[in-house]
Amino acid sequence: MDFDRSSASSRNPATPRPEGPGRLLIVEDDGSLAAGLARALGLEGYSVEHLETGEAALARIAEATFDLVVLDIGLPGIDGFEVLRRMRLSGHAMPVLVLTARDAVGDRVHGLDIGADDYMTKPFALPELAARVRALIRRGQADSGPRTTHGPLELDRAGRRAFLQGAPLELAAREWAVLQILLEKVEKVVSKESFIESLTNWEEDLSANAIEVYISRLRAKLEPAGIRIRTVRGFGYMLEEFKAG
Repeated sequence: MDFDRSSASSRNPATPRPEGPGRLLIVEDDGSLAAGLARALGLEGYSVEHLETGEAALARIAEATFDLVVLDIGLPGIDGFEVLRRMRLSGHAMPVLVLTARDAVGDRVHGLDIGADDYMTKPFALPELAARVRALIRRGQADSGPRTTHGPLELDRAGRRAFLQGAPLELAAREWAVLQILLEKVEKVVSKESFIESLTNWEEDLSANAIEVYISRLRAKLEPAGIRIRTVRGFGYMLEEFKAG
């Protein structure tokens, strides 16, 4: 395993745990290392998921929001740098800690330039990793910035979190992007072409039919709480002003 084994048992039991639940995604193809990290960070109070490929990580990140991604660079298929580049291109603001055996200055600079929040090389001391995880999560929470509200819906734009009637709302990445566009133009019609133009950094196969699918999914999640997305035939969609009751 690529961290100092003795450090795992030296964690100070009095070390304060992070405030609130922390949800971590470890993207690492070394199963033994990933299992050790998941165990150690689980003891710190985090909920941890583990994936072994860049493709799987991008698919999962499109479905869910994490407080931090611990990302290896030397992944099979799509490497970690490409995963990070695509995350940032798609608007994902969740913190990323790069964890890799590559210790060249050029690699570190490249990782930070394309959007990494921190960079650690293997082997590493587990207490230091845990401290960096705590710091990145605290920073992410502090930088969450202003929230957008629409009736019972609340969006934390920087933290990429959504809440409906006070409960976390799971949104896929494109659902999130479509909803943000609608929220910026409440009571104004947004055409399918405008959605597609705004999402041109996503996959090139985005079509008008795809926009219909995302609108349908959003309606299913939001309409039970009284939030209406109206179809304006021949023009597009409009998020109606929220009216309680």
